Amino acid sequence: MDPIVDLDFIDNRTPEQAAACDTKVTAETNTGKGRKLYIESYGCQMNFSDSEIVSSIMFEQGFDTTADIAQADLVFLNTCSIREKAEQTVRNRLGQINYYKKKKPAMMVGVLGCMAERLKKSLLEEEKIVDLVVGPDAYRDLPNLISEVDGGQKAVNVLLSREETYADINPIRLNSNGVSAYISIMRGCDNMCSFCVVPFTRGRERSRDANSIVREAQALSDQGYKEVTLLGQNVDSYKWASEDGTESVNFAQLLEKVALVDTNMRVRFSTSHPKDITDEVLYTIKKHDNICKYIHLPAQSGNSRVLEIMNRTYDRAWYLNRVDAIRRILGNECGISSDMIAGFCTETEEEHQDTLTLMDYVQYDYSYMFFYSERPGTLAARKLEDDIPLEVKKRRLAEIIEKQRETSLNRNKLDVGRVHKVLVEGFSKKSDEQLSGRNDQNKVVIFDKKHYKKGDYVNVFVHDCSVGTLFGKAID
Repeated sequence: MDPIVDLDFIDNRTPEQAAACDTKVTAETNTGKGRKLYIESYGCQMNFSDSEIVSSIMFEQGFDTTADIAQADLVFLNTCSIREKAEQTVRNRLGQINYYKKKKPAMMVGVLGCMAERLKKSLLEEEKIVDLVVGPDAYRDLPNLISEVDGGQKAVNVLLSREETYADINPIRLNSNGVSAYISIMRGCDNMCSFCVVPFTRGRERSRDANSIVREAQALSDQGYKEVTLLGQNVDSYKWASEDGTESVNFAQLLEKVALVDTNMRVRFSTSHPKDITDEVLYTIKKHDNICKYIHLPAQSGNSRVLEIMNRTYDRAWYLNRVDAIRRILGNECGISSDMIAGFCTETEEEHQDTLTLMDYVQYDYSYMFFYSERPGTLAARKLEDDIPLEVKKRRLAEIIEKQRETSLNRNKLDVGRVHKVLVEGFSKKSDEQLSGRNDQNKVVIFDKKHYKKGDYVNVFVHDCSVGTLFGKAID
């Protein structure tokens, strides 16, 4: 499939990769509970993981889930604040939900997640249909907050925590295809990139107990899952120590622990920060065949001065050193993806060209590409002038997109004529006679279904490709 195109967000992910950051709605659970919960999740994979935690908490409080908003007694929007458009999407959706609330006045509407944390009580004033506002560290308080709303009050809890990891909550896998599942290994972010709201909406970094992560991975294996993705704003900074001081675990060691749970279960992770990814992590990936050879390594810019004012804490040379290490240790076949921001504050034309030459050097498999959108409360909003005209931002973004399209196609052409081990995730979007799955490098592969089914590992000979997809034939 060709890249998804939007006015201020364009990328060339595959459909499944794109779905990881599109809206997802709760599935149906019908266990006889008296009330129904409906959740829409927006933004990053962490939000979808959080929605599974919320669903588990609410299930214990007597709520089944529904995929039909008209049947819901409780509606949650789990929100994103990374861009202005993401917040406007939620506001527009609240206007649509008002239609259902007018028909069912007792329907309770809540805003969860990063937008709730950023806007807090102002959401209740600005969006009259909202009954409760809950930040990402306050989900355990949902039963109390709902009781307040049941009693006729509006309710808010957006307190951030230095300890909360929800390690003891068994998520209800609403966003799962039954094959792949998320495991949250840490929360928050300490990096303070000048353009980013995440440290303000999700708080400081804290790592989850390594033993609880391994237990969750084992439970997923026991349930038949074939792939887990370890999630964190910056997984490479994962660091946990037991209270008695007898055990400490860094990210490379955690990766190995999870990989050893089930050698037939794939392990992925996201996201890596270039300042923290170590050779130890790369050698751990190389050591274990079931750790996927794919790394999301956001660059944001290819120019050292721009990276400095972004407060990324690395320069172009450091970033390229990490790319060289990936290629040296894991080989050219390791997939690398990135985030790129066009038109950041004070970026010159020459500095924009540095981003394009960085892309030429790295040869990304795909990228998430944006033009800069100032976010209130960030360091950039407080200290820097958003001085690049919109038409210049859009033109620079278009050049980044075109470069990435060329690179993605060239990288995919390297996969033609090779056999790939593909984990089947379901039918192709275009035909029930074809299956869709991902290879080790996180690329979607389409092939005729024959006798194969979801959850199978299939060796597929790739004979053709597009910018975002590989096409092949299963080898029996």
